[in-house]
Amino acid sequence: MGDTAIFIPPIKSQGIKTKLVPWIQTLIPHNFSGRWIEPFMGTGVVGFNLARGSALMADTNPYVIAFYQAIADGEITGRDVRAYLIKEGDVLRVQGEAHYYAVRERFNSDHDPLDFLFLSRAGFNGMIRFNRKGDYNIPFCRKPDRFSQAYVTKITNQVNRLATILRSGDFEFKVQDYRVTLDQVVAGDFIYCDPPYAGRHTDYYGGWDETDEAKLNEKLMHTTAPFVYSTWLSTQFRDNELSEKYWGDLPRITQKHFYHIGGNLDNRHGVVEALIYSPDLTSQQLNVQLMSEMESIPTLF
Repeated sequence: MGDTAIFIPPIKSQGIKTKLVPWIQTLIPHNFSGRWIEPFMGTGVVGFNLARGSALMADTNPYVIAFYQAIADGEITGRDVRAYLIKEGDVLRVQGEAHYYAVRERFNSDHDPLDFLFLSRAGFNGMIRFNRKGDYNIPFCRKPDRFSQAYVTKITNQVNRLATILRSGDFEFKVQDYRVTLDQVVAGDFIYCDPPYAGRHTDYYGGWDETDEAKLNEKLMHTTAPFVYSTWLSTQFRDNELSEKYWGDLPRITQKHFYHIGGNLDNRHGVVEALIYSPDLTSQQLNVQLMSEMESIPTLF
């Protein structure tokens, strides 16, 4: 990545890895040119910055996939986003939270990708959360003037930049379970896994518990490609017992990080993040120069 600025995608979500992208990059072999695999793409920030050519970006959340697929297909452009956000922002400025909830109800009925973008930007603390019925249920952020001209321009530029990234590579988007995605891995691929954090982000879309953690461990330990797995080790309140139980024998690097978004008070304190990686990566030539540079960067706490 070098001196290139990190690309921030137009969809916001709790747990986004924007500030951790350079750190994650240190574990990618410097000569890697194969297919990038993400079974839990979320906002896509890691893959959009680090994939080099071919990528399989998958998630069980159909609305994230639909939004990015629409950009890839040219069905949503920066011009479309600007016009939409100006129109909806003007109504929001006048009607306030009543309009936000009207858009939320409309999205839960029609699932329009532009409505999904609006909700991710106007909802409380940039969260994405769905109830058991599959309905988006984040409350309003209490900022009726949310979509200022500068903010709309920022999002529009993100959409335009993403369209350029997608045109320059071979990105495939899939709505599917992580186990299906991992079954499609072949030798030469590289896997980055960022599932919902057990005990923290369990309501993103479909939840995550110990059963899922065990199944993911089994899949990754039998894959034919190297992997990096993002998780958390501890907060000032508690430890992640599943990390030691299922991943304790694997190499890892750690760093303190602070998430500014999340409705739960626990989620707003410092977190010890971990990148756990497959043993075969230790025998490959990783980004040694980047690792050295990261040692001089202040902790993200």
